[in-house]
Amino acid sequence: MQVTSSIVDIETFIRTFIAIFVMADALGNAPVFLVLTKDMESDQRDRTIDRAALVATGVILGFAFAGQAVLDYLHISMGSLQVAGGLILLLIALDMLRGELDAPVVDKDRDVAITPLALPLLAGPGTLTTVMILMADSPEAQLSVAAGTLSAMVVTWIIMRQASRVDQLIGDQGSIIITQLLGFLLAALAIEFSSQGIHALFGLGV
Repeated sequence: MQVTSSIVDIETFIRTFIAIFVMADALGNAPVFLVLTKDMESDQRDRTIDRAALVATGVILGFAFAGQAVLDYLHISMGSLQVAGGLILLLIALDMLRGELDAPVVDKDRDVAITPLALPLLAGPGTLTTVMILMADSPEAQLSVAAGTLSAMVVTWIIMRQASRVDQLIGDQGSIIITQLLGFLLAALAIEFSSQGIHALFGLGV
């Protein structure tokens, strides 16, 4: 393992940035953000996005430095996290598919910035696993991993902030179509999360 003399290892930084940005999938999740915040004013939606990005970044960095130790202490496997994340997404997907489209998709008393925006959409099991692997692969480049994570999440936040402009373009009818379509796709993603977790828990072949 090569140790560089620079403060930030560029190769590790780039690898981390690409991995975290792709796993967070801000472009793919933007329509989901719109549906989950469709009852909010523009300012309130932006504040929700700010909180979601901040919480997700904190969780990812927390898992990068202490995630494996916490999971080991609590005897929680990544497979269990994947199943839990899948169940959370499945509940939201069912609400999107069966709920009244004029009503908020989630309860007003629930902070969607935390669940499901930050967890598990932005900081999902795949993202948390990825950052822990990157940290374990380059223990001497922890600063590079942290810097790459922060940079990726800043870009993700900028993309998410543009979701409000998309909302103005699609209109009410477009919102109904997107809600139904994304409910179906989100349910499929939830099953995929849970399936991967079950395979990991029981050691099944893919």
